[in-house]
Amino acid sequence: MKKTLLLTLAFLISFAEGNSQKLKESTYDYVKAFKTSFYNSPSTETRSASGKPGSGYWQNEADYNINVELDTLSDIVMGKEIIRYTNNSPDELDFLWLHMDQNIFKEDSRGNAIIPLDGSRNGSRGQKLDGGFKISAVQVIPERGSKNRAIIDLEYEIYDTRMKVVLPEPLKANGGKLSLKIDFSFISPDYGSDRMGILRTDNGKVYTVAQWYPRMCVYDDLRGWNILPYTGQGEFYLEYGDFNVNITAPSDHIVVCSGELLNPLETYTLDQLDRWAKAEASDETVMIRSAEEINDSSSRPAGREMITWKFRIENARDVAWASSSAFILDAARINLPSGKKSMAISAYPIESYGGNAWERSTEYTKASVEHYSERWFEYPYPTAINVAGNVKGMEYPGVSFCYYASKGQSLWGVTDHEFGHNWFPMIVGSNERLYGWMDEGFNSFVNDICTEEFNEGEYYPGKPNQHMMVFTYGFYSDKVEPTITAPDNLIEDNMGLQYRKTAMVLWLLRDNVLGAKRFDDAFKEYINRWAYKHPAPDDFFRTMEDVSGEDLGWFWRSWVLNNWALDQAITDVQYILGDPSKGAYITVKNMREIPMPVKLEITTVSGKKIRKTLPVEVWKNNVEWKFLVESTEAFEKVMIDPDFEYPDIDAKNNYWYPSSE
Repeated sequence: MKKTLLLTLAFLISFAEGNSQKLKESTYDYVKAFKTSFYNSPSTETRSASGKPGSGYWQNEADYNINVELDTLSDIVMGKEIIRYTNNSPDELDFLWLHMDQNIFKEDSRGNAIIPLDGSRNGSRGQKLDGGFKISAVQVIPERGSKNRAIIDLEYEIYDTRMKVVLPEPLKANGGKLSLKIDFSFISPDYGSDRMGILRTDNGKVYTVAQWYPRMCVYDDLRGWNILPYTGQGEFYLEYGDFNVNITAPSDHIVVCSGELLNPLETYTLDQLDRWAKAEASDETVMIRSAEEINDSSSRPAGREMITWKFRIENARDVAWASSSAFILDAARINLPSGKKSMAISAYPIESYGGNAWERSTEYTKASVEHYSERWFEYPYPTAINVAGNVKGMEYPGVSFCYYASKGQSLWGVTDHEFGHNWFPMIVGSNERLYGWMDEGFNSFVNDICTEEFNEGEYYPGKPNQHMMVFTYGFYSDKVEPTITAPDNLIEDNMGLQYRKTAMVLWLLRDNVLGAKRFDDAFKEYINRWAYKHPAPDDFFRTMEDVSGEDLGWFWRSWVLNNWALDQAITDVQYILGDPSKGAYITVKNMREIPMPVKLEITTVSGKKIRKTLPVEVWKNNVEWKFLVESTEAFEKVMIDPDFEYPDIDAKNNYWYPSSE
């Protein structure tokens, strides 16, 4: 989700100036920065030292068949699911763990208990409701061919947002399967931790429904069962599988859901089916249900009180859906590199229409998905659906929930960001609850590139001045945690830093360490290696090094594992024998913990500019470095980082003028 931390400029300038005054002596430790042996664990059968999945890599699978009904009078969601779970691990499993994320909305939940007095985006905003899952059955369905054909009631225990299901006999390793049946219901919160909710409009409620069914926890080779509780700030880590979802809603509603609609003849009118056919062949947005038709009964199939919508999505880690009688609906074709097609779809109320707002949503969705498919990895789902609701911005496979009042640059930004999440973490399935920087930050980085290219830079603000990043975001504040910190361990106001700081770090690696081609090749290979799998940070680090051919331990240690600072300084300029015509010695010093290559620009008195780059290796066994610049005239100015690409904590010592001698 998108959230930007803006700290006051005055405070941060004083912070930087105060640090500048304290840092007359360097605190750089080259042994610590370039410490031998970055990796704490060797490769295994499941994870190669190269960063690839190992020859013995495995992950479990969870396929879902879900029937659900929406009661719009009481806002209750009632469902029955059958989870077909496959244990591909080498371990027998005596019990299963499931996520029960709706339980965060129970009055006595851990998530509610840690909301501060001044509020949080991670709660229900003070709404009092009988929230959480009501479970009426947990059963195992016998396998085909089993001698015992009876359905077995299972023992289960619910601990806050997790459920432990005790099995009657261990689930066999290396391919053992079982079918778990769970009957559940819950009352939807009006505002569900900025991930789901109910928006009330003039033409009816808009339901955005997520974390809505008990979901299997991941059992992996790194932690076994991943059972961290859901407290609102950390996001999700889920198994892949196929989903069949049947959603029953009032007949005046339109329902959208992750995946492909299997029964369009039962859910749309003949006129709308004709419009769908036109949209499937169109690169321009086609209206499926217009604003004028919202209250027109002929815009919905007649003769039924309720309609069941049937959807399917394959090899996905989750599903989400939305339902409303108030939806305007439009769509256009998405063109994919392989020649396949997908559909960009937008569903929004009339309150979102007009003034460069949601009437452009499908245009934005199409452009975003086509860009990421062409540049990184082809989009795998049959639809990409943007839904306007009271959620500021949240992503699910093939579906995004974005704020209904967004327009212009704001709507482009949130749409592009949420659909970018289809690559991180929907395709590359990292553990968001532990490593939020690996989805939010990676996504923010690719968003930068997409925004620059969209519509000839319509909303592109220009390349950021990284000097100003220090002041705008406060990256080096003592109150900021290291990038790798788990979301639940971050001060809530620092969540936005995992987005922008990680993106900045990737830009530094791309533009100043590896170069565009080597970085892009390695980053793309990381996506390909770990598509539909579960990478950890070391898998990313190792892949980037393996493909680029660089040892980057110093870089990861500096920018990801620690909240270190960068401060490069010019400490001396001396003409050889005091004669500018013989050239000059320039001395630079690393004042803080982070080493980086040094880029300088020398401006001579005649206006000539000389560029000089020093590799990061000058800092492997030095705090200060003196080098020769060949020139035949005096210098007017010497400057470190002339393109303002580095977030240097003290820009004042980046300059040398003759008067400063």
